[in-house]
Amino acid sequence: MSEPAPYVPKNILITGAAGFIPSHVTNRLTKLYPDYRIVALDKLDYCSSLKNLEPSYSSPNFKFVKADITSADLINHLLVEEKIDTIMHFAAQTHVDNSFGNSFEFTINNIYGTHVLLEACKLTKSIKRFIHVSTDEVYGETDLETDIGNPEASQLLPTNPYSATKAGAEMLVMAYHRSYGLPTITTRGNNVYGPNQYPEKLIPKFIILAMKGEHLPIHGDGSNVRSYLYSDDVAEAFDVILHKGVIGHVYNIGTKKERRVLDVAEDICKLFGLNAQQAIEFVQDRPFNDQRYFLDDQKLKKLGWKERTSWEEGLKMALEWYTKNPDWWGDITGALHPHPRISNIMPSHDESCLLQLIKGCKKGCGSEMKFLIYGRTGWIGGLLGKICEERGIAYEYGTGRLQDRNSLMHDMIRVRPAHVFNAAGITGRPNVDWCESHKVETIRTNVVGTLTLADICRAADILVMNFATGCIFEYDERHPLGSGIGFKEEDKPNFTGSFYSKTKAMVEELLKEYENVCTLRVRMPISSDLCNPRNFITKITRYDKVVNIPNSMTVLDELLPISIEMAKRNCRGIWNFTNPGVVSHNEILEMYREYIDPNFKWQNFNLQEQAKVIVAPRSNNELDTTKLKNEFPELLSIKDSIIKYVFGPNRKT
Repeated sequence: MSEPAPYVPKNILITGAAGFIPSHVTNRLTKLYPDYRIVALDKLDYCSSLKNLEPSYSSPNFKFVKADITSADLINHLLVEEKIDTIMHFAAQTHVDNSFGNSFEFTINNIYGTHVLLEACKLTKSIKRFIHVSTDEVYGETDLETDIGNPEASQLLPTNPYSATKAGAEMLVMAYHRSYGLPTITTRGNNVYGPNQYPEKLIPKFIILAMKGEHLPIHGDGSNVRSYLYSDDVAEAFDVILHKGVIGHVYNIGTKKERRVLDVAEDICKLFGLNAQQAIEFVQDRPFNDQRYFLDDQKLKKLGWKERTSWEEGLKMALEWYTKNPDWWGDITGALHPHPRISNIMPSHDESCLLQLIKGCKKGCGSEMKFLIYGRTGWIGGLLGKICEERGIAYEYGTGRLQDRNSLMHDMIRVRPAHVFNAAGITGRPNVDWCESHKVETIRTNVVGTLTLADICRAADILVMNFATGCIFEYDERHPLGSGIGFKEEDKPNFTGSFYSKTKAMVEELLKEYENVCTLRVRMPISSDLCNPRNFITKITRYDKVVNIPNSMTVLDELLPISIEMAKRNCRGIWNFTNPGVVSHNEILEMYREYIDPNFKWQNFNLQEQAKVIVAPRSNNELDTTKLKNEFPELLSIKDSIIKYVFGPNRKT
């Protein structure tokens, strides 16, 4: 009888992917199977690190998502959005010592988290394989005298809160297989060791303590027996189970080569040339410490897997890795305690690691043009999204706050943008007068937020298209009203009448130091949507009185598509982003009367009268658009652009 054809997944979700074992599995599958799309999910708890996934960063078939499996809405969305057909569920709290002091956390992560995943699979009905990763500890203690390992059909008799939650999760997996036909496979593994393992676990803890010249703490008398597999061998086991495992079955991943904890400590001492009797320290045992776990590994071997790495070879490779990477986990003082607790341990995910992942994701995208846009609820940000949709340009909106470096970096990891568009900022509610009484909030977004985004993108080598303002100038002796002499890109701002303009001028000056930023000075934006209250034309048609001063203005219908083209052309530096020429308030309202409402009337007042009804003075100026016109010769003058893009399409008379 011929063997069934191996299972071939398309889109694999690996939960807990930045943890020890799953990171080895993720890196293996990403490298060996470029046709598989690997979505790595992790909430980045204390014992996981993005560094573990570095080998996969630049692979086009790899994507990282920072998320918690207990978030049902997010998991449901992810399965649909990423078209997931296979789940390898590793995410769990796993350290037994921690389970004695914080057992509820284990219940939430290990049982409830698994339940969320199963329910999402039931709802989406798209999963063809659900591989649930359990542990040998669910079998409970094995008799010291027996030479027969626990087969997969053995009774589950967990003895600590950790193994009890894993057994509970297994029961849910079994129930969803039987009740809903979910195609599940369960694995139960021995202890694993190797590179990247968080040092709360026995072998890395002993290695690091030996490196530091400190005592190696052994619980009880060290007679407890465990079986150890090298991480590469375990990654291969999951590869085999993914492709050849039978739905509904359980597979032990184990070895019959056992060692006492005391033997492990002595072997490590030997490699470091230490006197074991002096280096080893016996400490209080756990509340309950199983004497032995012993598995029957024949079922998995029949699928074609075998252990390849000897204990001596694997331990030496692990020692070499920790010697070369002593600071991989940052401050691990709490983890090295004989009885560590989660409360003593803080996660370490340094910024350099996140930036490496962003760069790797960027490389992995190749030449794909994808934009990350900030300012989703804003006028310009919303219009940019519509333009991208119309032109078939891939884009996503950022969800992080501009002031939060960590959330911005995770946006970039999630989206993998070629360019970032920043249309977020505070202009005031309903106008710039608001900023006069909310100065800290204005600084936080317009200055701190913008600089944070630019700084992260610079480190990640990503171009930022930053929508700024031209309302940082006012007519002066060198640029008199009506002269046709406009302010150029290199001119220093001379308008400080409003706090809003002050913050914009401040951040523009600072952004000059960032070669990855393209600053677009927008003025009095206009669009074809005459119902939008942010539209300059809509505003002045609703005022009781208006001033009548010629100004440079930006017709968004014409210039926003140009901003996208500028991104493609890799434009940088400062650009006056207005249509050539100027137009006055009265000229616009005359066009409004001609094209829209022949009965429209308005009144003028002067700047002195205007000053009585506003809090902060307003900027009036003309910007020199020679630079933009040279780059885009087809750019229309302000009056022609208003007629073509605004009043022509809206004509009612």
